Amino acid sequence: MSDALSYRPKAGEIPTRPGVYRFRDETGRVLYVGKAKNLRARLSNYFAPLGSLHERTRRMVTTANSVEWTVVGTEVEALQLEWTWINEFDPPFNVQFKDDKSYPYLAVTLADEAPRALVTRTTGIRGARYFGPYPKVWAVHDTIELMLKAFPIRTCNNANYKRAMQSGKPCFAGQIGRCFGPCSGTVTIEEHRVIVNEFVSFLGSQDRKLINRLTNEMKVAAAEQQYETAAKRRDQIRALDAVLEKSAVVLRDNVDIDLFAFDEDELAAAVQLFIVRGGRIRGVRGWMVDKELDLSNSELIDSIMQTAYGGDAVPPREIVVPELPDDAEALEGWLAGIAGRKVRILAAQRGDKAALLETATQNAKHALMLYKTRRSSDFVARSKALEDIQEALGMPSAPLRMECYDVSHLGGTNIVASMVVFEDGLPRTDEYRRFGIPESTDDTDSIYRTLTRRLAYLIPDDETEAPGDDDAGTPVKRRKFRYQPNLLIVDGGQPQVTAAARALRESGVTGITLCGIAKRLEEIWLPDSDYPVILPRNSDALFLIQRIRDEAHRFAITHQRARRKRDISTVLGEIPGLGPARVKVLLQHFGSVARLKEASAESIAEVRGIGPGLAATIHEHLRA
Repeated sequence: MSDALSYRPKAGEIPTRPGVYRFRDETGRVLYVGKAKNLRARLSNYFAPLGSLHERTRRMVTTANSVEWTVVGTEVEALQLEWTWINEFDPPFNVQFKDDKSYPYLAVTLADEAPRALVTRTTGIRGARYFGPYPKVWAVHDTIELMLKAFPIRTCNNANYKRAMQSGKPCFAGQIGRCFGPCSGTVTIEEHRVIVNEFVSFLGSQDRKLINRLTNEMKVAAAEQQYETAAKRRDQIRALDAVLEKSAVVLRDNVDIDLFAFDEDELAAAVQLFIVRGGRIRGVRGWMVDKELDLSNSELIDSIMQTAYGGDAVPPREIVVPELPDDAEALEGWLAGIAGRKVRILAAQRGDKAALLETATQNAKHALMLYKTRRSSDFVARSKALEDIQEALGMPSAPLRMECYDVSHLGGTNIVASMVVFEDGLPRTDEYRRFGIPESTDDTDSIYRTLTRRLAYLIPDDETEAPGDDDAGTPVKRRKFRYQPNLLIVDGGQPQVTAAARALRESGVTGITLCGIAKRLEEIWLPDSDYPVILPRNSDALFLIQRIRDEAHRFAITHQRARRKRDISTVLGEIPGLGPARVKVLLQHFGSVARLKEASAESIAEVRGIGPGLAATIHEHLRA
């Protein structure tokens, strides 16, 4: 493949001003839209030698047939134009957001003569005030139910309201005690508006001043023997307390922020938005992002902001993100234009906001894991994934049994390997195996030795099976271990695949397809291939291979840590006078048992709580 792209602009043609660029294919379809502070500097990155580009970026620029750009005055204008074009053209190589509009809101139609409270997923109602989003519809209904006990306002639809006002008869909802607007005949339009304003004010601020006022009114009414009024105020206070209890207090009462956190891998990201108003979490929103190109955190944050505030949502005065994007100043200007006031973006480093950010990040990690697990567990998706893997790797049949291998070590010590098994796209945990590797030069040697031991089980007429898992060295009989996989996967690129191919070739076992997955670019490497296989972005096939690779990594590192913990307990636990507390202090000081073995008795004696006598005992024991 030539490194020269036919449509590359000539030197000096691209301006150095801010702007927005579009890559198109030969049919004219827009493939990718991006913005730049300096168009020439940004676009030159796409026309670097193809071998130096990220694989998915390389696929985009080779699929494209032309590039065009539009110069704008400022970075803020570039943000606005980029957002407009992404929504207009829906480019396949830009990030794709899922579940963006799936969260319900509580809306109050303030533009109506008699405003009503309703549950909606539409954010474009004229003159409406929105609260949320809420994680579930029932959460909105619960909030409305409680709020109506404190502030009874209209809930019936516009048709019933007009009919009731024209006829003078209460609306149906009012007749059954579910509507409290002027159409129910209990209040005037002016009185109803006052109640609506209190409804909106409390939901917007969740200030306890209103509860304190109602408490005073209840006490006064009780003292004056107006027990019905006192009971009404009591019920209102209970309802408002219940609303406040549903929102966790996380920050000071006067803090209004939106807090974004995300967790990502090479193909997808899970985003979590915590909406904090009056120091309380008023709503939690989450969505998935499908990534096509290799995005930096700065570019991902840009896309998240455009999605979150590109519609009718108004940003608060402060937005917290994991790290400041490169164009934070331009983003603040764009958000200020939406909000009509100053908006500040900051990265929380310490304190309550950083703690809340960590909580949101943990939610994002769980959401990403759940998303990938559900995708790979769905029967239809699994079937499609297995068919796509068969086609992509040129296999004679679908890989109904796949085995994946990974190696884990700590500084070249405690080397272990893992084998995980997936059948019909699902894990078979009862057939997982672990291998202890006494000595190894590098990961490729470890892979070769592991597969040599595993493939020995598949040699025909071999009555003596290979050594068992872990550190056992005696031959064992394992019938399940004789099942031959359709596909062997190793965690790594060309070097690891080459080592695995040598083991497969020397074993004499045939009928097994071999591949490796390189984590950095998620490329699939085949033996004796100069170019990797690139599975489509967010394909079920790639998700399945990712999952089995991640499972092998998890299984290997869990075993490696367990072995290391066992080794530490065995080595240091035998030394007289050395209890768990002193073992912990020694490991904190030296970092590992290996370094402790190399230390002199004088160095060990310098550790807090270790005297010269005990230091000499430790040194003598470890040397022995």
